[in-house]
Amino acid sequence: MEELRKFVRYFRPYLSSIVFGVLCILFGMVFNLLVPYIVGMAIDELSREITWYKVFYYPLAIVGVSAVGSAFLFLQRRLLINASRHIEYDMRRDFYDALVHQPLEYFSNTRVGDLMARATNDLGAVRQIVGPMILYSFQAVFALAVVLPIMFGISVKLTLFLLIPLPFVSLTVKFLGQQIHTRFEKIQEFFSGITARAQENLNGARVIRAYAQEDSEIGEFQKLNTEYADKNINLVKFAAAMRPLLFFFIGLSFVIIVAVGVPMAVRGEITAGEFTSFILYLQRMIWYLIALGYVVNLYQRGTASLKRFNAILETEPAIKDAPDVREQPKIKGKIEFRNLNFAYDEKPTLRGINLVIEAGQTVALVGKTGSGKSTLVSLIPRIIEADEGTVLVDDIPVRRFPLEQLRGAIGYVQQETFLFSNTIESNIAFGVNELSDGHSGNGRSRLTVEKAAAVAGLAEDIKEFPNKYKQLVGERGITLSGGQKQRTAIARAVMRDPRILILDDSLSAVDTLTEENILRELRDIRSGRTTVIVSHRISTIRDADLICVLEEGEIIERGTHDELLDIKGEYADLYQRQLLEEEIEATE
Repeated sequence: MEELRKFVRYFRPYLSSIVFGVLCILFGMVFNLLVPYIVGMAIDELSREITWYKVFYYPLAIVGVSAVGSAFLFLQRRLLINASRHIEYDMRRDFYDALVHQPLEYFSNTRVGDLMARATNDLGAVRQIVGPMILYSFQAVFALAVVLPIMFGISVKLTLFLLIPLPFVSLTVKFLGQQIHTRFEKIQEFFSGITARAQENLNGARVIRAYAQEDSEIGEFQKLNTEYADKNINLVKFAAAMRPLLFFFIGLSFVIIVAVGVPMAVRGEITAGEFTSFILYLQRMIWYLIALGYVVNLYQRGTASLKRFNAILETEPAIKDAPDVREQPKIKGKIEFRNLNFAYDEKPTLRGINLVIEAGQTVALVGKTGSGKSTLVSLIPRIIEADEGTVLVDDIPVRRFPLEQLRGAIGYVQQETFLFSNTIESNIAFGVNELSDGHSGNGRSRLTVEKAAAVAGLAEDIKEFPNKYKQLVGERGITLSGGQKQRTAIARAVMRDPRILILDDSLSAVDTLTEENILRELRDIRSGRTTVIVSHRISTIRDADLICVLEEGEIIERGTHDELLDIKGEYADLYQRQLLEEEIEATE
């Protein structure tokens, strides 16, 4: 019930449609339940005297009443099913909104396949609660509320005999309904695992083929698929047993009615018309009792899925705007790390970082793999969260900036390049509202797509594509080389005309000549904006205003390229090693 109480909020915008739909159910049931009464009356009247008036009146009355009932049936389905689709839309929107606001750590600890299963199967099952379940529930309740008094009015004795099998119907619904709920919840969880496995295999198709593991993966997926089928078959056994058992117990009612009712009709205790009406009302009540079994099935499935859906919505984003956060002055680009310490799962990653990057300055971070460079730059746009007051922009702690304002002023090229399965143009312009010349959110003139591509050294490559800037890049940019993907990501970052530009090892996949061309173009772009470059190549950062060398999460050296060479420390050793590597490559 707790899950349903949380679910009620989605009903409010469509309450009028739901109320009118329920009223249509009520009026529709009234007209539909008039039919057995008219049939019984027709039999009694025609058995007394057959006239042309009666021959035409009663059939037309039945047709007319049925037509009005059908009209209300159309309206109730239109109103309630439409409302269920709108509610499904709202739930899907909230589900997606909850996901996109989660930090990166959330997706590291949650399987994407599980999230996809909840967004598809689970939401579909929840929608059934709103449309079909409400529809059939009210139909059954209204029908039983009207039919039973009518049947008591026809014959109290017959109706009491009819009620004998009903406790068995209730027990069947209760027991099998609980079994369905438990099994369906486990099936949905298992389906998440299958979806996750399929998603991993599709994303890792190249690795699977490279290691010739196609047959092995097919075999593993077959095992999961077989187990999933077995679980569903087990569920179907209970779901399939519900209706036959209901039919059986309700069929007993017919046996009792025939055994008791026919002698009563013969003795004249009830008329033939009344007995016929009673049978027709019994048929309708049977249908609605079976509908109740279907409703229980939908309810058990829907609440199991609703629990999984709410689990996502109730997950609070670890990184979000504070309640009292407000818009700050326009960002200029000064960055400061003040006594910064950071740890992943209590494992220290950064220690005692104190660094001031003035607005418009270019600062480079170098160091061995795992020294904390990427972690440090990820703290600036709050991709991961630092302690309060340890990371500042324009002398203001980053947590005091609205996330939209902070990230809107940053162009961030991450170490792992991700492209959307869209055109080159759309990937470059991602995060910018218009494609034509105009102004960015920070009020400064921004670049065109073509200029951004030229800055990133991608323009010549694009000319070779059949569709130029409209060329589709495939899922995750699979049709592009590693260097082309990196350059597309750089173009995407500079396209935003950000006040702070972060390049996290973004030139590692390009050759030296291309790197030199990109750096030359970036010098003009970097002018007037703060740039933070993470790199393993000295050639990428040698003209930076400040170079910081990190080792085991600490800054062990800082200065310009020439100053660091004079120190003859870690940076100088790295520089000499790279010179030696270049000489070896040149002689090969």
